[in-house]
Amino acid sequence: MSLKNFILIGRAEGVSYLLLLFIAMPLKYMADIPLAVKYTGWVHGLLFVLYIIAIVLTGAERKWSIWKMFLFFLAALLPFGPFVAEAKLLKGAE
Repeated sequence: MSLKNFILIGRAEGVSYLLLLFIAMPLKYMADIPLAVKYTGWVHGLLFVLYIIAIVLTGAERKWSIWKMFLFFLAALLPFGPFVAEAKLLKGAE
């Protein structure tokens, strides 16, 4: 998988996570609109799985250590994590 595709999937996953946390969850609990979480969560789940696959494929292609791939996985669990990980990745590629 190309680095460009990896970054695009990471960005999409990061945005979906932020939408889930900061828009869909408040809509569910403050405005009683549970469908916001249902659909946003489904999309985020799909993108999360794609991101994990992208980590493994890109890591294997670029010969990343297991530790580096694990750090990308951990970044996906944190709000804004994929964006920070991408910035560090691109800074290291210079």
